Amino acid sequence: MQGVFFRASTKTKADDLGIKGFVRNEPDGSVYIEAEGDEGILKKFIEWCCRGPQNASVIKCDVTEDEVQKYENFRIQR
Repeated sequence: MQGVFFRASTKTKADDLGIKGFVRNEPDGSVYIEAEGDEGILKKFIEWCCRGPQNASVIKCDVTEDEVQKYENFRIQR
């Protein structure tokens, strides 16, 4: 979902929760996020991402687990 400040809102939420990783827009209009953090906090972040910010319309939210990358912060990728 683009055009509703999804990436900026995601960064704000991640920073508020202490989540590390990144968010980027994909060419097909979807949003891709990699996130790391405490399991309970990460669950809250995922729940937020599946709803999105105000005016977002999240149609699908796929979650997969992968190896920890040890990100130092949360950033918006271009």
